[in-house]
Amino acid sequence: MTEPLDVAKLQRRLAEFAAARNWQPYHTPKNLVAALSVEASELVEIFQWLTPEESAGVMADPDTAHRVTDEVADVLAYLLQLCEVLGIDPLAALDAKIDRNERRFPAS
Repeated sequence: MTEPLDVAKLQRRLAEFAAARNWQPYHTPKNLVAALSVEASELVEIFQWLTPEESAGVMADPDTAHRVTDEVADVLAYLLQLCEVLGIDPLAALDAKIDRNERRFPAS
């Protein structure tokens, strides 16, 4: 049986992967943000010219679903690495942001 995934465990795996390849010197905040932007753009590229209906059904095509899943993973990987380097708890940051948005945009 595999262990459940959590953010900290994934961040450790990413750090170990980078360390094994001596990539840490390149994992500066600036470089990680740039890589995050590139990967997010690659995700946008998949959806760029789709109609709203086509975009809603993108996961129905196995090849496209695989591309979307890989790009989502790349975006998340760079975001988690950025959070690790900057000392940001991504779940706490999101929780706090949702709290601020609930106050800023109350439900009617």
